[in-house]
Amino acid sequence: MTKLLYVEDNDDNVYMLKMRLELLGDFEVVTAENGERGCEMAVTERPDIILMDLEMPVMDGWEAARRLKSMPETSDIPIVGLSAHALAGERDKALAAGCDEFDTKPIEFERLVATIRRICEMKLARKAG
Repeated sequence: MTKLLYVEDNDDNVYMLKMRLELLGDFEVVTAENGERGCEMAVTERPDIILMDLEMPVMDGWEAARRLKSMPETSDIPIVGLSAHALAGERDKALAAGCDEFDTKPIEFERLVATIRRICEMKLARKAG
């Protein structure tokens, strides 16, 4: 079972994505409402992958990604940055902040699941190799 940490401040988004991922049967989803809480939960929950909204109150996803990648205990956890801003350069900005991948909102579910699976497979291959 893949443990996924979804960091998102919009309750509707959390409800829909968490439910859809868990219905697939191979994801356990834990959630955090802002980047600060997401950083704390990344340490305590040790997820396999993090889905990180980039625009949130308290601590945004940009800063949370930078912090997670700078901490030895979380630096190896892949982060998928999520943003409603699909402007040119947004992907590069997310990758520069520490995200391993970037996707736009509204979420295209099948594409996001394929991205999650690909990243998790690459992580397993690195551990085995």
